[in-house]
Amino acid sequence: MTKIASLTMYDLPEVQAATDAWWMVIATHLSAAGVRDVPSVLTRGRSVHELWRDPGLLLTQTCGYPLTHEHADDLTAVAVPSYAAEGCGDGTYRSGFVVRSGDPATTLADLRGRRVAANGADSQSGCSALRAAVAPLARAGRFFGEVQWSGGHRFSLAAVREGRADVAAIDGVTLALIGAHAPAEMHGVRILDWSAEAPALPYATRRGTTSDLIDRLRDGVLAAARDPGAATVRDTLLLRGMDVIDDAAYTAIVTMRETAERLGYPVLA
Repeated sequence: MTKIASLTMYDLPEVQAATDAWWMVIATHLSAAGVRDVPSVLTRGRSVHELWRDPGLLLTQTCGYPLTHEHADDLTAVAVPSYAAEGCGDGTYRSGFVVRSGDPATTLADLRGRRVAANGADSQSGCSALRAAVAPLARAGRFFGEVQWSGGHRFSLAAVREGRADVAAIDGVTLALIGAHAPAEMHGVRILDWSAEAPALPYATRRGTTSDLIDRLRDGVLAAARDPGAATVRDTLLLRGMDVIDDAAYTAIVTMRETAERLGYPVLA
């Protein structure tokens, strides 16, 4: 039976054609590596949580926070991409703390009592990274005057741009993709500061997958990342490399949450 695959994390409408082309490259190399039942197309239109629990999942890209929390029993890391985007290093990324261009704030501390927009409580880039940065500044477990849950980075960005919120933490790769493919959405905002770095969003498969299949998945994904014929599509998606990684590398994300909790700031507030 054909498996399913999804690459939803950076699947902006403006780059969906490139994402589909990138999957075709990956699928070709997975098959060459001996992976069976590789899907020819990506699955879209289902919630990521449903996809990540699907027993038919072959390969996906997930956020490090779900990987280490809600979906720790569902997913295991296969490989980590590196991105050609501001705030990103080799296998790492940061979140930009975005404010309006005319906002007088010069540091995160200047935003005390202001309104924050966040994509979701299960997001490393939109919530946990900001929580970690704010935790040393919080008083009695509070820092912001209002927390708005937007449902997505672009919604958070719009809330800041349109004056409905004062700050949002946005994944650096998302910021770079929007800047390249929807630059009008960056007009009127600026990056105040950057979060601490975290492991970039991993490519992952179902927990319980055999070590042999995981090795084949890694061989296929890394071969796709080296394929000279795919350079243009990788450039469109800002992909500049891929390396093997395992779940242990993502304990840094757990540590970030635990540190905020020890400082008395367990939730964004």
